[in-house]
Amino acid sequence: MKTENQKLSLLEKIGYGSGDAAVNVVISSMFLIITYFYTDIFGLTPKDVALMFLLVRLIDAVSDPLMGIITDKYKFKSGRFRPYFLYLSVPFGISVFLTFTTPDFDYAGKLLYAYATYILVTLMFTSVTIPYISLIGVLTSDPKERLSASGYRLFFAKIAAFAVSIVVPILAKKMGSGDLARGYQIAMGIMAFVGTLLLLFCFFTTTERVEHVEEKRPLLEQLKYLFKNNQWLLLAGSCLSGTVGYVIRASVAIYYAKYYLGGDEVVQSTFMGTGVAAAILAMPASTFITKRFCKVKLFWMSQFAVAVLSLLMYVVVKPHPESMLLAYVMYFILSFVVDVHAPIFWTAIAEAVDYGQAETGIRVSGLAFGGISFAQKAGMGIAGAVVGVLLDSFGYIPDTIQSETSLMGLALMLTLIPATFHVINGMLIYKYKITDTYYELIKAKLHI
Repeated sequence: MKTENQKLSLLEKIGYGSGDAAVNVVISSMFLIITYFYTDIFGLTPKDVALMFLLVRLIDAVSDPLMGIITDKYKFKSGRFRPYFLYLSVPFGISVFLTFTTPDFDYAGKLLYAYATYILVTLMFTSVTIPYISLIGVLTSDPKERLSASGYRLFFAKIAAFAVSIVVPILAKKMGSGDLARGYQIAMGIMAFVGTLLLLFCFFTTTERVEHVEEKRPLLEQLKYLFKNNQWLLLAGSCLSGTVGYVIRASVAIYYAKYYLGGDEVVQSTFMGTGVAAAILAMPASTFITKRFCKVKLFWMSQFAVAVLSLLMYVVVKPHPESMLLAYVMYFILSFVVDVHAPIFWTAIAEAVDYGQAETGIRVSGLAFGGISFAQKAGMGIAGAVVGVLLDSFGYIPDTIQSETSLMGLALMLTLIPATFHVINGMLIYKYKITDTYYELIKAKLHI
């Protein structure tokens, strides 16, 4: 293992964060607006959207581990992970643009187009995300620097999410001139272009300074050692359960603002943006708290607190515009607590990889990061399917006055239903043991 100076410059931290901002052009659109886009703009039924989200996620069962293996096997002159940002930035941007394009086809043709473009954007997302989430492991081996870089990463990710939530619905209405389908195509096309530029910026401003010797082992053998890593398994379960809860809540926020609170496009945008703004503030708060408090305790305690806040919001906020201010306040607090653990999670993956190597003597890196990405996207697929099925079950009908049952369903999907998955997340992380003190022992054992 070759190491250099482990300190990261401010520019490099910003550059590293810009990569996640690019990725979040896709992931935030999938969290916040893609379900609404498919049902209310593109014109698919909730059942078809649910099935598509679920089926396309099966591709990730192959593509994510495969991309992890590719990053382990091949190295370019400019690094093992960064070159993918250079080579795939343009295809990545094009795939986003095509996904939010509504063709003038009949229903069957539109459904086929939706599948094709959603598969394309999923594959492009995998191709840049696996190298990106792996990058932190080679930028530095200093856990404090990793945590700091992850703070920048998640801050810029939330800025991208804020742009998607605030800018896209309003811009779509203005740019579409009465045609929301055209408006969303233009708005997301702009987001895609910015995402492409951010990936290139990430490539040119970061350096891979830690070089791990990746052992060439068959896939099944790597899987065997990966599943022996109990701390990685806890993180994978955490990623799956946390993502399901997060995406259910985020996906329904625009429906909740439009129908439960009776808001227009500005209310829809600002309500989603309120949640994202809270998540942005949670990033520096997390860094501040973890300097004085155990990061693992903060992680699991925050997830249990989400359940309490969700119950409170469900009880006190009523389906009426007069509840709007209270809804904004409660959603801000809830979103802040939901995301305060995020920098901790994304630095923990690299530490869990090192833990596995220290315990077994075998390093499984690419597959470990690929597995986490698969867990995240599986969570997105499950959550998208759950949202589609629940919208249909509660009798949701686009662009009409919703029934009491439908409104109750929207409230449940924003609060108590996702809270269940956050409790599961907290229970898993309660068993996680790699604190900063414990990681120092791992570093000493590996001579990092």
